[in-house]
Amino acid sequence: MTTALREMRWWDLEPVMALEEALFPDDAWSRGMFWSELAGARHREATRYYVVAEDGGRIVGYAGLAAVAGTGDVQTIAVATDYWGTGLGARLLGDLLRQATAMECREVLLEVRVDNTRAQRLYERFGFEPIGFRRGYYQPGNVDALVMRLTDPSSVPLQGLIHG
Repeated sequence: MTTALREMRWWDLEPVMALEEALFPDDAWSRGMFWSELAGARHREATRYYVVAEDGGRIVGYAGLAAVAGTGDVQTIAVATDYWGTGLGARLLGDLLRQATAMECREVLLEVRVDNTRAQRLYERFGFEPIGFRRGYYQPGNVDALVMRLTDPSSVPLQGLIHG
């Protein structure tokens, strides 16, 4: 795989928004939400980290992490459908966990749609465990979110989990 990961920058927003709207048509983030998240990255007291996956100049995935007071929160992970099954989701998640460790997170949380078993399997491979539900979290459709937690992201053996 020739896909390279790098920090997301403001000039990536157009292709990121196109991918966001294609993958999450019912509950896509707005441009303003991404701008707000990027404002919290790339400075001395940053609480946000966003990464894109680029292949031949095309953005084919992205992911984001918030980190505050020792707790990381996976804000988003997205992979273009033609890259599903390539290990790119695992690479993005691994990159977020490396950053969570660098930001001194003792745990990492995330929410995932209860009907997204593909993503749930990925998170479980990395050691995330279900800890609860958020009823009606995803709108429209009133779909519940499964809340998952990984304790001690620094202990995850990333080499064995990330292919490619």
